[in-house]
Amino acid sequence: MAEPRRFRFAEAGDGRREALTLRVPEVPDRRYGLYVWPCAVVLAQFVWSRRGALPGRRVLELGAGVSLPGMVAAKCGAEVLLSDSEELPQCLENCRRSCLMNDLPCVPVIGITWGRMSPELLSLPPVDIILGSDVFFDPKDFEDILTTVYFLLEKNPQAQFWTTYQVRSADWSIEALLYKWKLKNTPVLLHSFSADKEHLAGSSLPGRHTIEMMIISLARSDGT
Repeated sequence: MAEPRRFRFAEAGDGRREALTLRVPEVPDRRYGLYVWPCAVVLAQFVWSRRGALPGRRVLELGAGVSLPGMVAAKCGAEVLLSDSEELPQCLENCRRSCLMNDLPCVPVIGITWGRMSPELLSLPPVDIILGSDVFFDPKDFEDILTTVYFLLEKNPQAQFWTTYQVRSADWSIEALLYKWKLKNTPVLLHSFSADKEHLAGSSLPGRHTIEMMIISLARSDGT
């Protein structure tokens, strides 16, 4: 196990400076869910920028891995539930390790596999915000992810899915799948939440990777 990586979110306002420092356990091999990917720090920065609206909100992070965005939400007063694939126990354990390392021992961690209507998914409590950083990593998973997101939004029509993704190929798109599942996406410009930088939260991330963000919600009957 490598030394934990530190992230410090800070922003001046109202004559004072708010700050939050988190530590994240990583492993050297950078497998899914065991390493902080560039998208995670961008989404965490967005969550931090919305911290005033988070107390009492019910937040679910999908594919949480090291759980940086979810932990920021929890530290900002949200009721957070972390999830990763039930087929990846090491990732679920890493979620728990991250929470313990940051004095969040009561944050629940459950197994949810994208595209699978499991008892865990079916019994989820209501949610207001769904988080997902770099879940659109492999095109073969895109429909499974959106199937799960659609199910959650149908159960929680006012909820939103906040997600960041790394542009890896100009040929990859979820537009047709959004239309199929009656979902709409609203792009969020990185500069609108001070994330248009190579180094965020006192870290070397996201570097020079091209990261984009969008908010996905249910489309209205007229498709808008």
